[in-house]
Amino acid sequence: MALDPQDQGPQDQCGVFGVWAPGEDVAKLTYFGLYALQHRGQESAGIAVSNGRQILVYKDMGLVSQVFDESTLDSLQGHLAIGHARYSTTGASTWENAQPTFRPTADGSIALGHNGNLINTHELRDMVADLPERTSDPVRAADPVSTNDTSLLSELLAHHPDTTVEERALELLPLVKGAFCLVWMNENTLYAARDPQGIRPLVLGRLASGWVVASEDAALATVGASVVREVEPGEMIVIDENGLRSHRFAEPERKGCVFEYVYLARPDANIGGRNVHEARVEMGRQLAREFPVDADVVIGVPESGIPAATGFAEQSGVPYGQGFVKNSYVGRTFIQPSQTLRQLGIRLKLNALEHVIKGKRVVVIDDSIVRGNTQKAQIRMLREAGATEVHVRISSPPVKWPCFYGIDFATRAELIANGLDVNEIAASIGADSLGYISLEGMIASTEQSTEKLCTACFTGEYPVALPDESLLGKHLLEVSLQSPTAGKALPVLNNP
Repeated sequence: MALDPQDQGPQDQCGVFGVWAPGEDVAKLTYFGLYALQHRGQESAGIAVSNGRQILVYKDMGLVSQVFDESTLDSLQGHLAIGHARYSTTGASTWENAQPTFRPTADGSIALGHNGNLINTHELRDMVADLPERTSDPVRAADPVSTNDTSLLSELLAHHPDTTVEERALELLPLVKGAFCLVWMNENTLYAARDPQGIRPLVLGRLASGWVVASEDAALATVGASVVREVEPGEMIVIDENGLRSHRFAEPERKGCVFEYVYLARPDANIGGRNVHEARVEMGRQLAREFPVDADVVIGVPESGIPAATGFAEQSGVPYGQGFVKNSYVGRTFIQPSQTLRQLGIRLKLNALEHVIKGKRVVVIDDSIVRGNTQKAQIRMLREAGATEVHVRISSPPVKWPCFYGIDFATRAELIANGLDVNEIAASIGADSLGYISLEGMIASTEQSTEKLCTACFTGEYPVALPDESLLGKHLLEVSLQSPTAGKALPVLNNP
C-alpha cells in the first residue's frame, strides 16, 4: 500500500470487461464488473454500449463510482458492452487517454479496451503512419489527442478495407508484441484476445443469456456469471448472434506475471488454477521458514500483506494481530499536497493501533519494496506507537528491474534494491531486520512451473525481447496538444 504518493508501489495498467447478453442491462453488468476490477486501475473508467445500430462511449477521470450514476447507465442501452478501468503505463493520465477508445470504420465503428503494455509501439506508430490518407504525424493520425498504444491498435483495427474486423484482427494480432488482453466490439460482435505469453489474466464466463470476458474471475462472480475457462495465450474469441468461436493467432508461450499472485490480483481471483489468497498465505508460511524471528506479534500491511501475514503467523507460531487501521474511504486524489502535508498525510490512509503495538517486538509483512519511502514511514509510525523492535518480511524477492508488460514500477535507478544490499535496505528504512522471500519460495507458492512465469522484475530475464531503450517508456507517444474536452465526459456517438 503506497502511503506516500511519491513512492507508488507496483501498479497494474487496467481492468477490462466485456459482455454480450441480449435482453440484459449490459451497461449495469459492465459497471458492476468494473467495480470488481477497480483495484486494477483508479485513474479513469469508461463503458461502450451498442444497440446493434450505434455505439455510445462514456468515460471520465476517476473511480468507477465517480464516473457513472444511475441516469448515465440508464442512457447506455444495448445488448453488447465493454468496459475499462485504467492505470496509465503508456500515455499520460488524461481524459483523452481514457478508454474504451472509439473509431469509425468503413462499415460502422469499433470501441476497444486494453490491459497490458506493448513493446513495439514504435512499429505500430509507423504502421498507422503508412495507412492511406493519413498525415505524416503518426500520433495525430491515430488520434488528435490520444497518446497511448491502445489508440494505435484501435486505428489499425478500424482500417479494414475489403475485409472484416475479425479478419483484420487475425492479420494484426501476430504483429503486436508485449502484454495485451484486449476486449473490443463493433455494433454486433464482442471480441477478446490475449497475447501469446498470457502475461496478464483474462477469463471467459457464461451468463444464462450470453457471455462475459473479464480480467479476473472475481468480476464474473460479481455479475452472476459462471467461469468457463481462461482465454488461452495466443487466442482470439468472437461472440455474436451465432454463438462463440475461437481463433488461434499465435502459438502459446505461457509466461504469466508472477506479481499477479503477489499483489495485483484480487485475493479471491484464481489464476492458472491457483487461488491467489492461498498463494499469498503460502508465501507467508515460506517467509517464516526462510526468515524466522523471535517476536510478539505479526501484522500485515493492508490489504495485500495480510494473507501473507496470516501464513507467517500460522507457520511461526507468533500471534497475528491487526497492527494497522486502513481508511477504506481514501481513493485516488488529484490534489497534490505540500511537502509538509505529504509527510503528515500518510496517516490519512493508514494508522498504527497503539494497544496492539506498544511494548511489542513486531514482524511487519508487506508485498514489495520499491523506493523504500513507504516502508520507512510505516516503521516510523510503529516505533511512535511503542514498538520495541520492527522486523520486516517481504513476500516477493527484491525488485531490481522495471516492468515493460503493464506494471508501472519506478525506473531502475530509483529501485532501492538495485543499489543497496538487504542489510543496507534494512538500515535505510529503519528496520531491525529485513528478509525477502526467495525466488524459488515465491514461485513454489504459486504452484506454477518456473518456465511458465514471468519473473523479469526480479531476474532481468524478459520473456519478450525488448527494443532499444529509447523506444520504450510511458511517454513515448506524448505530444504537446491541448484538448477542449480535457476533464470532461463527452458521449461519442456513431450515428446509424
